[in-house]
Amino acid sequence: MSSIERVAFVWCTRGWPLLLAFTVAMLLVLALRRPYRGLFGAERAFQLWLLVPLAMLCCVLPHAQTVTFVALPTVMQSVASATVLKPRVIDSATIRDISLLLIWVAGTAGTWMRALFAQRRYRASMRGALSIAYPAMRWPVLRATRPNVGPAMVGAWRPCIVLPVDFDERYNASERELILMHESMHIRRRDGWWRLCAQIAAAVFWFHPLAWLGWRAFTDDQELACDAAVIVECRAQRRSYANAMLKTQTATMSLPVGCSWSPRHPITERIAMLKLRTPSRRRKQFGLLTLFAVMIGLSGFVYAATQGPATIAPVSGYQLALVITRGGETLAHPTLCTDGSEPISIYSGNESENALKLTFDVKPAGNDQVQVSVDGTVNESGRDIAVSPVLRGPLGKTMSVRIGDVNGKSAPVELSMTPTTGCGTHRMTVNEAVKNGHVRDVAQAVATKAGYVIVNPDALDQRPISLQFEQIPPERALQLIAKIDGKEAMFQGKQVRIESSSVR
Repeated sequence: MSSIERVAFVWCTRGWPLLLAFTVAMLLVLALRRPYRGLFGAERAFQLWLLVPLAMLCCVLPHAQTVTFVALPTVMQSVASATVLKPRVIDSATIRDISLLLIWVAGTAGTWMRALFAQRRYRASMRGALSIAYPAMRWPVLRATRPNVGPAMVGAWRPCIVLPVDFDERYNASERELILMHESMHIRRRDGWWRLCAQIAAAVFWFHPLAWLGWRAFTDDQELACDAAVIVECRAQRRSYANAMLKTQTATMSLPVGCSWSPRHPITERIAMLKLRTPSRRRKQFGLLTLFAVMIGLSGFVYAATQGPATIAPVSGYQLALVITRGGETLAHPTLCTDGSEPISIYSGNESENALKLTFDVKPAGNDQVQVSVDGTVNESGRDIAVSPVLRGPLGKTMSVRIGDVNGKSAPVELSMTPTTGCGTHRMTVNEAVKNGHVRDVAQAVATKAGYVIVNPDALDQRPISLQFEQIPPERALQLIAKIDGKEAMFQGKQVRIESSSVR
């Protein structure tokens, strides 16, 4: 998997919980902002917007997950045909993920460019502005050269207050004082930073309708909260404050990072709020407690809703410890290693009497159990008797079965096996890429690297072969190579015998 495929996969899998958290928080804020403003004031209503980043933070917090071990093959192998190397193919799901990632990146970049252009255009309209000395002001104040630029607070890092060219003529002394107090309040409340955070959220979720609806509602609530803070400091000047709003021209340019006096906010709603009584201190405190309760409830809901499924820990194959006895005599005690994707075969004894040729297919059976299907032949008095027992039991426990003894003349074969996960010290992987090689030579090379000896290499021909192995057990590699030649690899300790595939 390439880096862009990995990024696309992570983006798609982890993006959905963030999208869910954002959607739930936005819907909750949009539903509560108006009633909350009426009950507890505009400042408490604006604080509801903290629910959005809080929900997204709870979404990405680590969850306590139950680990479930599931036997899954963890190796990847690809075997080409006898002469053609198999090309790498990207599935449709990966193409979809990459396409969605590229579309999202393009949309986010476009939104940022649009916001940057709007900010630069507003800054350009301030070209030629002169600095004005206001002894009581802690921040720089500029007088623009145009009547429709300002009043506004511009910027987040180095905020400044911009006034229109006719500021002194348009407003009286009381109105000028209130406007400067309003813009100063924006700076004191760090509204430039909050506006920047909201612009980031809108750019990230540019495809979501609630992002743009929320942007408009956020800017409205920010202005109303600033108005409410100013009114608390100058209770007796509400009429002058309303007159200043009515005298201000509606701005034609948006300001992504900054706060204009009355750019696109509902002026009637702001004036109507001036007529309302300021909530008492006790009501504001109760509103704060209610806000904390809503935060706790939303955090718990998002955290539980984004709880992922139990982690699946793949088991890197199975190790099968075998003990084969007959009449009290131990015939063999090999330990097999398989990734669970293909059976593995062994042989024991000589070519005639007491010979065994068995194939073991290990599969998960749920609840830490495995099913072992045994298929093969047992030689009894010169005759090959087919056997096919199936055993099922828990991992780490020994399972036993008797096979053979059909005519009662020979002692039965007792087969004991203990399955465990992983391949322990027997776990070795093969990474091999061969182009225009030969079956016998490739098998000999793989066997030599893994410490195996092929006792009858002439059973494999020299037909041309091209293949590629990636982190595959050597037993599996030898089985696949033999299968290309229509044969089967049988294991006895470190010896490998190539047999016809009719044993299965």
